[in-house]
Amino acid sequence: MRTTTSAVVGSAVPAVDGPARTPRRRRRSPAPYLLVAASVLVILLGMGYPVYWQVVTSLQEFGLAQQFGQPPTFVGLDNYARLFADPSLWAVVTRSVMFCLVNAVLTVALGTLFAVLMQAATRTARLVLQVAMLLAWAMPMVAAVTVFKWLFDWRSGVVNWFLVQIGLDRYDGYSWLAQPLTFFLVATLVVVWMSVPFVALSVYAALTQVSEEVMEAAALDGAGAWRAFWNIVVPMIRPVLSIVLLLQIIWDLRVFGQIRLLQDGGAPVSETNLLGNFIYELGVGRQDFAGAAAVSIFVLALTIALSWPYVRSLLKEDEA
Repeated sequence: MRTTTSAVVGSAVPAVDGPARTPRRRRRSPAPYLLVAASVLVILLGMGYPVYWQVVTSLQEFGLAQQFGQPPTFVGLDNYARLFADPSLWAVVTRSVMFCLVNAVLTVALGTLFAVLMQAATRTARLVLQVAMLLAWAMPMVAAVTVFKWLFDWRSGVVNWFLVQIGLDRYDGYSWLAQPLTFFLVATLVVVWMSVPFVALSVYAALTQVSEEVMEAAALDGAGAWRAFWNIVVPMIRPVLSIVLLLQIIWDLRVFGQIRLLQDGGAPVSETNLLGNFIYELGVGRQDFAGAAAVSIFVLALTIALSWPYVRSLLKEDEA
């Protein structure tokens, strides 16, 4: 080792000859990778095999005979060609997509309004509203649908009685579930009523994170309540709105139980089937398990197509 004298500070600074030593790389623990691998394995076992079975079955002739041991016959894409040439499938697809989008948008809009109401209400009123929403959310689906069927019953329903009392005599004995349009009106009420609490509580949690200083600054700048909400609050809670809207689209596209229970009230099945009910009718009713599997794969692709724009926007927000 040799020393050199610095003319600037007038002190000796040691200088080291030879190559600089490179720092040793920290050894990474394999624990995170093992935990991720375990999660991926569970997902593959829980979801991968059913999807694989659906794909394989959709490419075979698989009916009632195969359920009793007869080997299936490979038919390629014949099941898809047969179903896609059926006009009834496209009628169900159109009906399902419209029902899904209307319910998802309506649920998010009403849930956001209830969240704003909870934020503006007093503590007692907020607590009562939250408890009521939790009870509605926790109510079993069968019980909820049964209540709505009783409300809209054509013989002794409260809705018909009330409409007659206010002078609308044409609703005396009116069957709401027998007409496709009013059937989906009742179905929309059931689905939205059961879904709004989740959206409202999620959006309310996001609203509590909006800074009060930002809102006070907007008020000092002359921004009204609507302008401040639309230009300040909505952009700040947009990630939560996007997630709940994405979840609602996925859930509403796969609605089955509510429609099935309402159909038992005298609805025309062929005119009120959604995709889940159509798959059930193919598999259980007609014993066409291959056709049901083909429609299931189509529903999976349709779900990805509808949710992809929202997933893409979420990924862009994470990158930003």
